[in-house]
Amino acid sequence: MTEVTRILSAIERGDPQAAEQLLPLVYDELRKLAAEKMVHERPGQTLQATALVHEAYLRLVNADQVQHWNSRGHFFAACAEAMRRLLIENARRKGRIKHGGQGQRVELVGLDPPAQAADMDLLALDDALTKLAAEDAVAARIIEGRFFAGLSVEEVARILALTVYAVRQKWTYARAWLRVTLGEIG
Repeated sequence: MTEVTRILSAIERGDPQAAEQLLPLVYDELRKLAAEKMVHERPGQTLQATALVHEAYLRLVNADQVQHWNSRGHFFAACAEAMRRLLIENARRKGRIKHGGQGQRVELVGLDPPAQAADMDLLALDDALTKLAAEDAVAARIIEGRFFAGLSVEEVARILALTVYAVRQKWTYARAWLRVTLGEIG
């Protein structure tokens, strides 16, 4: 059992000090995962990778109900899902009129129109994943694991208790399904 898995088990048992021990062990990997997510965000994003890591971590570890993680990979998949939800909440919040959602940001240096497509693309992706989950929950989980958690095919197979071959087939299907669905939206 790895140190991370041992600490995750301690958190499940309600050990209050275990959460403090976990963050230093997983921080670098979570920070890298968050940085990869932030690359796809529009320029001028106010949410930084560090804040994304901290918010996602707090949602998982300080949750009112005890979380159960089967493995280190399962924990990272849960972190990726939490990051996805935070990015979507942030995109929706920014889209509201109250937060300037109807305004256009104009840079004084260059008068190019602001790039807001990333937030809308993220919302479209979330809607498409919700639809995919209704049709094929396993395919949606594979997309989440591969795209949002950055997990390998082998890691996704282990987490979902599937064969590598089955994950590859579903991965191919899910990507094609998303291309068609997102093409209809955009």
